[in-house]
Amino acid sequence: MTAATRTDAPVALEGDGVEVRTMPIGGDMSVSYISLPRGTDMGPALKGMPDDACQCPHWGYLLKGRIRMSTPAGEEEYKAGQAYYWAPGHVPVALEDSEFVEFSPTEDFKQVIEHVVAQSG
Repeated sequence: MTAATRTDAPVALEGDGVEVRTMPIGGDMSVSYISLPRGTDMGPALKGMPDDACQCPHWGYLLKGRIRMSTPAGEEEYKAGQAYYWAPGHVPVALEDSEFVEFSPTEDFKQVIEHVVAQSG
């Protein structure tokens, strides 16, 4: 498939107001529709990954909210209306209810989702 809406993408991760819908969109890339409620800190869910951080690169657009991203170089803040690239080695925290659409290498993101699901189970 080369196009997908939010409702086309199956839920890969859900709980405590967090929702991640993702599906392959062509080649080795996937599209994800992500909702994080204010206060969501992905740090605990990423514990045990290299550097306790997400190691998958993401390209995306923040539709709503604000995200603080912790990286090896320090912290950066992103807000609605911004396109972004998040390099491997990041940990997001939702400063406001946030929604974003992002594109990631399918296999890399699958490993992150599997790790997060295992942490919550």
